Amino acid sequence: MRKSGIRTILDRLVATYGDRTWQKRLGPVDELVLTILSQNTSDLNSRRAFKSLTQNFTTWSEAASAEPATIAAAIRAGGLADVKAKYIKRALMALQEEAPGFDLSFLAQRKTGDAREWLVRLPGVGMKTASCVLLFALGMPAFPVDTHVHRLAKRLGLIKDRTSADAAHLEMEKMTAHGDIYRCHVLLIEHGRKVCKAQRPLCAGCCLADICPGRKLFV
Repeated sequence: MRKSGIRTILDRLVATYGDRTWQKRLGPVDELVLTILSQNTSDLNSRRAFKSLTQNFTTWSEAASAEPATIAAAIRAGGLADVKAKYIKRALMALQEEAPGFDLSFLAQRKTGDAREWLVRLPGVGMKTASCVLLFALGMPAFPVDTHVHRLAKRLGLIKDRTSADAAHLEMEKMTAHGDIYRCHVLLIEHGRKVCKAQRPLCAGCCLADICPGRKLFV
């Protein structure tokens, strides 16, 4: 089902929720910081924390020089502020050394795998954060795998149950046409939030029910 199935799945999701086209929402460093803030919290809280952070620090250089406690105070709305503040400071300090002017536009000239490898060398940056930067900020064919995508990919038989989230990034990229990666990512998340929920998936109303191997576990 995998390579042929991803096209069928995407067609049905587009028919159900409408198409999605890529639009740049933030610059690469902004996206990196926002993704760190989004860990283990809602989109609303992470965006509140990001807004507060950028209101407190006019430049990323200023934030990189701040004490972790000062950063934590600015991002308190996002949860786990003390932990995330340390990650943000360390990442910004590394960027200050490796990317003068906090300019990451050069990554767009590299292959996706090479660009992601560069990013994951930064403190606190894993596969998901790096892939979000590449996809959302630079329009590159990187497939971020969050909890929703990981769950749906396993239930739909796109990846094996034992496949880790990190490994799933590469598998999802291989089976998805580059031009479809953005819409597939965002539509899987939407479907995961609205229908294919973690505890009680709404299989009866699911547009993918007849082709979902995981349905038998819940119906």
